[in-house]
Amino acid sequence: MPPEVPPRRTSTFTYPPNYSFPHHRLQTVLRDSTKQPIVLVACGSFSPVTYLHLRMFEMAKDYVRQHTDFEIVGAYLSPVSDQYKKPGLLNAHHRVNMCTVAAEETSSWLMVDAWEAFQNYQRTAVVLDHFDYEINEVQGGVHAQDGEHRDVRVMLLAGSDLICTMSEPGVWSHTDLEHILGRYGTFIIERAGSTMDQAVDSLARWRHNIYLVPQLIQNDVSSTKVRLFLRRGLSVRYLLPSAVVDYIEENRLYLEDGSGSEKGKEKEIGTGG
Repeated sequence: MPPEVPPRRTSTFTYPPNYSFPHHRLQTVLRDSTKQPIVLVACGSFSPVTYLHLRMFEMAKDYVRQHTDFEIVGAYLSPVSDQYKKPGLLNAHHRVNMCTVAAEETSSWLMVDAWEAFQNYQRTAVVLDHFDYEINEVQGGVHAQDGEHRDVRVMLLAGSDLICTMSEPGVWSHTDLEHILGRYGTFIIERAGSTMDQAVDSLARWRHNIYLVPQLIQNDVSSTKVRLFLRRGLSVRYLLPSAVVDYIEENRLYLEDGSGSEKGKEKEIGTGG
């Protein structure tokens, strides 16, 4: 028997000034009424957003269509707050802008939510609660073809480096894991150099809510490598959407290393951001 799904968490959310939840690309009617509606949410630094971040959504969409009874009705990038205090983290204003121009240039269904970015640091579990509240309580979920109301299931989209951190003792609280993996669930995209099987074995309690998506064409582009290229004066065109490259050049971003060092592999919030 799978573990019982925890009830929806009730919280009083804080909001950044002048915030409004983006829903202009959120599908309101199911195309197939036999499917369960879901929304994908990727949390991360996105400093800068790369083609791999965007490609994750396409890989998840293919997997959903071929292997599940879900229907994706929307998808979001949720850049982390500046209060995450990651060394060298570019300010949220630029990161949100880069995500926005990337989504608008490359996708017809991806959106950028700035709720997490422009306030104090919010745990991933709370971020998913925020999406659940905005989509199901405020927007009213979706409807089937016959008009029947359906709640939308929010699901985390992340790279396999995230699932590895979830399996490490003491990195994530059990309460948050229960909430993220028990209530919501996750799609994990295979990342070059990361092994998923052992990590998932240690999270066996929630295995029914963890969907592993293979990366059929290997792509190891990371924001870390992009920043190093930029500081060395190397081209990053065709590693990022052209609108993001233009934005970086126009604003002269990543020309200096304000963090002192980026040696070794960074641990992002599961998206190589």
